[in-house]
Amino acid sequence: MRCPFCKNDDTRVVDSRASDDGASIRRRRSCSECSRRFTTVESAVLAVVKRNGVTEPFNREKVMKGVRRACQGRSVTEDSLAQLAAAVENTVRASGSAEIPSHEVGLAILGPLRDLDEVAYLRFASVYRSFESADDFQREIDDLRKDSRREPVG
Repeated sequence: MRCPFCKNDDTRVVDSRASDDGASIRRRRSCSECSRRFTTVESAVLAVVKRNGVTEPFNREKVMKGVRRACQGRSVTEDSLAQLAAAVENTVRASGSAEIPSHEVGLAILGPLRDLDEVAYLRFASVYRSFESADDFQREIDDLRKDSRREPVG
């Protein structure tokens, strides 16, 4: 790590601590040349591989934007969207892979969105799964009704 003050390449770690609920590491460093101290924050980059092969960093805000569009006109709070996006990120990070296909991000969105708002779920699923007819919607609605009957009452 290069010292931000004197640009020397020789620095040492003085202290390390987990931050952001363990998603990153905060390191306190000392420069061997100028003896000044500085802090760095390190985090593992999760990359999303899009259908066209382009790789980009996972972006929680992008998840929220897509889900927000599906929730337009619904009574879904920004806090709920943020929680959903955090759950999606946790799910894709739990895969243990540094790169994840965009398709898997979409799959990770469907479950929590279904629990959050069924109408928004249908909107998102119709685009994500490329519904082509009313029959596609009907099948998905039938699945929603079937699953809601299986859930315990109470």
